[in-house]
Amino acid sequence: MSDSVLVTGATGNTGAHVVAGLRERSHRARAASRHPDSADADAVAFDWSDDATFAPALTGVRAVYVVAPAGAADPVPRVRPFLETAAARGVRRVVLLSSSAVARGEPGLGEIHDLVTDLFAEPTVLRPSWFMQNFVGDHPLAETIRRAREIVTATGDGRLGFIDAADIAATAVEALTATEPVGGDLVLTGPESLSYPEAAAIVSEVLGRPVRHVDVSTAELARRLTAAGYSAEFSSMLAALDERIRTGEQDLVTTTVRDITGRTPTSLRHFLAGHASRLASSP
Repeated sequence: MSDSVLVTGATGNTGAHVVAGLRERSHRARAASRHPDSADADAVAFDWSDDATFAPALTGVRAVYVVAPAGAADPVPRVRPFLETAAARGVRRVVLLSSSAVARGEPGLGEIHDLVTDLFAEPTVLRPSWFMQNFVGDHPLAETIRRAREIVTATGDGRLGFIDAADIAATAVEALTATEPVGGDLVLTGPESLSYPEAAAIVSEVLGRPVRHVDVSTAELARRLTAAGYSAEFSSMLAALDERIRTGEQDLVTTTVRDITGRTPTSLRHFLAGHASRLASSP
C-alpha cells in the first residue's frame, strides 16, 4: 500500500468519482468512509469525529483527497488533527475540496486552505462553484423541486457557474496523479454562468413541467434550511452565500477544468437531461 491515495468522503458526490477515476488509471485508491464496503479490499474505516481512525487510514499513503465533514459550520477542529497526522507520516501531496466562495484564510474551509498550503510540499486547492447535483440529490433544493416544483433561493438574479461533481473529480484525479504537482488555488466552474431563474427554466424544459424560482430574503432562506434539518449556524452560513451570489460575486466562468483535464465541462442542461428521472422522484 506504499503508493496508495487516500480518498476521504469516498461515497460522496466527488469522492466516489475520484475513487473510480484513480482505479481506472490503475492507482490504488483507499476509499475512506464511516461504513467501508466489506467487498472492497482497499476500503478503510474513517470518521472525522474519531481521531483513532486517522493513522490506520493513512498507513502507506502518498497522497490524500480531503473533503471536510459535511454540515459542519466550523470543520477546522476536526480536520486540523488529521492534516497534522498526515504531514507527520510523510504525506507530500494533498488535494483539498474547498469552494469558489471561500478564499484562503477565511473562516472554515479558508482556514483549512491555509493548513494544507502550509503543511504539505505539494498542495492543490480546488474551489468549485455550486454543484449541479444539488438539483437532483439529497438536498433541500432538489426536495423543493420534487415536492413543490419550486427552486427557493435568496440569490435574486445573481449568476453562478454551476459545475458537475464529475468534472471536479476529474480535476482532482489529475492533481493527485500528475508527475509534476498541479498546485495552486484552482477555481472550477461549468461552461456558463446562469441565474437560478434561468436554471429553473432549464429544469422546466427537461422535466416537462413548470418549475418556478422563488426569491426569498436571506433570513427566510436560513429559516427554511433549519426546518429542513440543518443546524441554525450552518443554515445561516449557507444563506449568507446566497446573498453573495445576489451581489454578483460568483458570476464567473473559468477554463480550469478543460485546461487541466482536457475535457469539456458539462452544461447544466446536459447534466439535468441525464438525470431527468431524479428530478421527478426521490433519490
